[in-house]
Parts: sequence; structure tokens; C-alpha cells
Amino acid sequence: MSKKGIVRNISLMLAAVLGTVNLGGCGEEASSDRAEVEMVCYKPEAVKAFEKIEARFNETHDDIHLTISSPNEAMTILKTRFIREDYPDIIGIGGDSNYSNFLDADLFLDISELEELEQVKKSYLQMDKELEFVPQEGAYALPYAANAAGVLYNKEMFQKYGWEIPETWEEFMTLCNEIQSCGIQPLYFGFKDTWTCLAPWNALAVGLADSDICSQVNREETTFKEAYRETAEKIKALLPYAEENPYAYSYNDACTAFARGESAMYPIGSYAIPQIKSVNPDMKIDSFVFPANDSEKENVLNSGIDLQFCVMKNTEQKEAVYEVLRFLYEDEVIQIYLEDQGGIACKEGDFSIPSELTGMREYIRNDRMADFQDHHYPSEMSVDAMIQTYLLDESDNSADKFLKRFDTEWKRYNRDLIRKVQEYEKGMEDAQ
Repeated sequence: MSKKGIVRNISLMLAAVLGTVNLGGCGEEASSDRAEVEMVCYKPEAVKAFEKIEARFNETHDDIHLTISSPNEAMTILKTRFIREDYPDIIGIGGDSNYSNFLDADLFLDISELEELEQVKKSYLQMDKELEFVPQEGAYALPYAANAAGVLYNKEMFQKYGWEIPETWEEFMTLCNEIQSCGIQPLYFGFKDTWTCLAPWNALAVGLADSDICSQVNREETTFKEAYRETAEKIKALLPYAEENPYAYSYNDACTAFARGESAMYPIGSYAIPQIKSVNPDMKIDSFVFPANDSEKENVLNSGIDLQFCVMKNTEQKEAVYEVLRFLYEDEVIQIYLEDQGGIACKEGDFSIPSELTGMREYIRNDRMADFQDHHYPSEMSVDAMIQTYLLDESDNSADKFLKRFDTEWKRYNRDLIRKVQEYEKGMEDAQ
């Protein structure tokens, strides 16, 4: 079938979806003498924050009218619009494989000249560089807000029993045994929803494997069998301290159980806090970085870019778009978003950090952070299900089987990417 025919069929299939989604923003009507800037964001849960931000911008700018939409199924809508070559000016997406794929498709404008990039925490700029399939000159995203993952804990329970926050793997194992000896369950997982298996996996892996390990594997410099051995062993070592048969309980079950005091700790990201608080609004929660290593100095906070802004390459109003980005990066505007959504500002500065992340504060301020490993995994590979299968496997050689499968599946689902990386590396060698 021709490309034109494919585009037509996809358009027809999704016409109903697109026809029912209002991609326009709220607020005043645009006037004809204003530059029109459209931004589509993938976070429908943040629509109220974006309504405030949009209104504030339009009230303070006579020459530019900003429209922000945060529709459900935003990524499906965006991909369909890209096929139609119907591009917004700015998109708000996460720092994950979608960003990698869009960048690889040459959809984004190089915004290196934007001065606001100099205000971004170095860790988040590095995360975006590591999401590039092959190294790119320039910068293609403005990181805005991030989340964090490690271990949430029941603060009142810890205070009651005098438990100390662990800083090393040995101290963490000792703490789990101490909690268990008090007749309390140390951990809760909820692995029925396979994606939750990635929470402890990611939080361990950032401290035990290089942040660019996927790129190293693509360059054939190492294997996952070598790089992920310790992570695989340590995630399995957590099972004796969790609820019996964690595969029978969902994410919602785990949040509810932790909120009701059925475990002292919950290895999950900051994104779970609203769900936990919806069950127990008065619960005192704090957190700590997963102490994966033998030395605290080697520990790293698992933090990823939850929202960043990218400019579409074909925008016809670059200066107006830059003005929008400068506005979005004003401290007061960032604070509007954080007060609504929580999380961590990607911009350097004295921004409020949620009280539930107090135990991670020094890592955030000192920029000791690395991205979620699964942001580099192709969704088709279903790494979450692979981890769940591994955790269920009680055979003596389960780690060997899992790691071998990881390497095999990686090559299967990244065949084209690996070839592209190796061609790039060969080109660089030839150029020298």
C-alpha cells in the first residue's frame, strides 16, 4: 500500500477519536493580530494547572495567544497528527522512549540557543542526552518537572520503634530483619500489575549499573548478563520481606495496604503518594534513596523527567514559541505546576520539595540522580513481565535464565537500532 493510502486509512480509523477530542484550550478567544502558539501535553491530570498557566500567559501577552491542551490518549493523538503532518508548536512529553523515537524521526527543533537551558540541573540534561539513540549535536528538550523513586516509609511507625534510615545494602537487609522480628511486614509490592516490578528494579539498577548501560550494550561493549547480575540478585532478595504471594495483589491493593499500616515500607515512586493519601489523608510518609550499594557514596537517586517541552521543527513562529518557553520557566509559573502536581523542579533554584521526599532532598540538591532504566527499554520487549516471570522462578539458575533472555530479547527488539548505532560508530572511526 502507498504511504498516502496508509495515512488515509489511519486517519479514517482514528477520525472518531480525534473528532471527539477538543484540542483547543480554555480561556479567551484568540485575536487575529496575535501569534497563535499551540501546545499539546500528554498529562491530562495536570489540566487545571495548565488552565491557570495558559490564562496567566494570555493575560500578560498582547502579541501572542497560547492554547494548551492536555487530552486523554495524547500520545495516540500526537502520533496521528504527525502522520497527517498537522503539528502543534510545542509538545509536553516525558523523558522516555517516546522522546527518543520522536527525536530520531527528526521532529524536534534544536533549542540550544535558549538561555533557560543553562538553568536546568545537569542530571536532567544528561538524561536527555542518554535518551538519544545516536549522539546528536544540540539540545531538543527543556526539562520541566521530575519524579523520584526509592522507598516510601511509614514515618510514625519508624519513630515508634526507633528504626534508623539505612544507607547501605547491608543496613537495609538488617532493617528488614529487625522490622520482621517486631511482627511487622517490612515491604509491600503488589506485583499483580506487572509494571510495578519495575519500581524496585529501577531504584536498584541506578545505583548498580551505569546510567548509559543500554547504549553500551548497543555498542557491544558489555552485556546485560554482566551489567544486571547484582540488580537481579538483590531484587529477588527482597521477596522474603514482602507480603505472601505479591503477584496476587495489584498496585491499588499495595497502596491501600501501605496506607493502612500493613507494611513499614513500600518500594515505589513519588507518583504513588496521592493514591496512598486518598486512602489515609493523615498518613505521615517520608522516603529514602534505595541503598543498593555497600557505600552510601555510591548510592544514586532514581529520578526521571516527568515533563519536558519540545519545539516542533517546522514551527513557523520560533520567537513566539521561545517567549512561551521563557514564561514557562519563570519560578512562579513552575511553582503553579508543582503545587498542583507535586514532584521536583528540573530547574536549579530554591523550589519546594514535597514533605514526603524530605529524605531524598540532599540527593536532589546535590544533583545525585540518574534516570529510570526502563525509559530506555522498548515497550514491545515487556521487561516488566520478564522481571515478574523471573521473580516467580524458584529454580537455582533463575538469574542466569533471566539475564540470558534479557540479552536475547534486547537484540530481537532493538535490531534496527543496534545496526544504526554500530553504523554510526563505524562512521566516527572512519572519520578519524
